[in-house]
Amino acid sequence: MSTLTLPEGPASAAGRRQDAKLMGLVGLAHAISHFSQLLLAPLFPWLKVEFGVSYAELGFLLTIFFVVSCAVQAMSGFWVDRYGPRPVLFGGLLLVGTAAVGYASSTSYAMLAVFSVVAGIGNGVFHPVDYTVLNRKVHKARLGHAYSVHGITGSLGWALAPALLVPLTLAYSWRVALLCAAALVGLVMLVLWLQRKALQVPAAAAPAAGSAAAAEGSFAFLKLRAVWLCFAFFFLFAGALSIVQSFGPQAARELHGVPAHLVAICLTVYMVCSAGGMLLGGFLATEPERCDRVVAGALAAAASVALVLAFATLPGALVPVLFGAMGLAAGVAAPSRDMLVKRATPANATGRVYGVVYGGLDVGQALVPLLVGALMDQGAYRGVLLVLALLQTALIFSAFRVNAARRPAPA
Repeated sequence: MSTLTLPEGPASAAGRRQDAKLMGLVGLAHAISHFSQLLLAPLFPWLKVEFGVSYAELGFLLTIFFVVSCAVQAMSGFWVDRYGPRPVLFGGLLLVGTAAVGYASSTSYAMLAVFSVVAGIGNGVFHPVDYTVLNRKVHKARLGHAYSVHGITGSLGWALAPALLVPLTLAYSWRVALLCAAALVGLVMLVLWLQRKALQVPAAAAPAAGSAAAAEGSFAFLKLRAVWLCFAFFFLFAGALSIVQSFGPQAARELHGVPAHLVAICLTVYMVCSAGGMLLGGFLATEPERCDRVVAGALAAAASVALVLAFATLPGALVPVLFGAMGLAAGVAAPSRDMLVKRATPANATGRVYGVVYGGLDVGQALVPLLVGALMDQGAYRGVLLVLALLQTALIFSAFRVNAARRPAPA
């Protein structure tokens, strides 16, 4: 049976260095995952003209991506537990880079759809890989900070996509922009390959023969109510995020007359501020018992900002600032959100649990763009932001239900 030597104690300098290096490597991979999710959305205005399609049809490309990613994410959790996370990670990176090249060479909407499938397969592996590595190799005293770094790098990946793709498209073309994105994925893959020894984690130990876990099998975790409540929480979270990423800035532009050059930075500002919020949230997540209250308070603030964007009369220059405030609040919630999932995860099932739970992210990002894309085509811009606020409000109640579900019943 494979054994894993945990890092040295929380005060050990060697342990801190090892954990910091691991957080950085996993965070770099996570940034590419989030970067891949926004390869198309910032380019929607150009793709709409190039291929003569509607916003709803472009939103359907995201649906394809996230439906495929959801299915792969659930399966990849089993692969990670069986074979270890490292080979699964490199397979995902290779597919993401291939999809970026495929997008760049597309000559029809159908080709974009095909490569959305390839990108979805690649994206589906990252969360089971990342959390398996972090949970099994980072000292428990630093797990809250590990989740914070993981979330920050993901947000920076989201922020990088429009910041890189839009200027390159304006200067050259959207095809050149996507080829540059593929080159970036290749560079990250090279860095991780050179540091592959640090990412080595043995496969999860099989349950002892005759034990209760062995009798129930690999799917026993699916009986846990907390797992499915986490899935529902991530569905709502992803639905809200997909609105911000794909349509929120354009809806705000129509409502408040935001100058075109400011619309492009709304998402970048949101993601950068979200990364800052995660830095603070990492310290708040060190007290697991208050995680549900942290999530609820932060998301209440985010929902309030969305309502202001929907109903207040605002100068266009103020809109990016409000997107930043909303991103800050959502970022504070993220590490505590991940801690809720960690506390609901059975031993030796990390990959499987995170594969299923984070599948809620993909389902939310697959379905919500269909609704919101239709609202955009009908000019219901205030409705887009109202749906965002409603999803963020529903998350408040969902967080308390997740935390309550994992508590033992009173005697």
